[in-house]
Amino acid sequence: MISREKIKKHFKEIMSLDSHPGHISTGFAVGVFISFTPPIPGLHTALALIVAFVFRLNKLTCLTGSWVNSPITVVPSMILSYKLGKWLLGGHGASELRIRNLDWHTLKGVMIHHSKPLLLGCSIIGFFAAVAAYFICYRLLVFFRRKDAALAEITREMEVVGEELE
Repeated sequence: MISREKIKKHFKEIMSLDSHPGHISTGFAVGVFISFTPPIPGLHTALALIVAFVFRLNKLTCLTGSWVNSPITVVPSMILSYKLGKWLLGGHGASELRIRNLDWHTLKGVMIHHSKPLLLGCSIIGFFAAVAAYFICYRLLVFFRRKDAALAEITREMEVVGEELE
């Protein structure tokens, strides 16, 4: 079970990373976007790691961001994403999901019919959530790093120079 102490410890680890706040925030924002993709078990974690390696993002914050949309919130976010996508594609209301039999042809038709609105809605909601996550994470990093003199100095120098210091 996740305890409050584990969350605080993880939060402090992220706040004390020796990296530019923009770099940390970008990794978190990309992870948040990934968390809003349709749920396939294990996909979010693997996708976050792959994207973090390919684009040289902070792996810890990218993984943390990919866990934002938890099993508790995934169903409401998928319903909202589907309805948004359906509305944007010109659909009127949510159509009922009717599966007559479980043969491949029927399932393929249902997946194709319902995947377009879902992917569109997930992409839009994920994009806005990622942009918000970037700015919130950046501001929190700068705010909490000001409390520690060593981290505050490193952060100030990184912001002035615009890159990570070695």
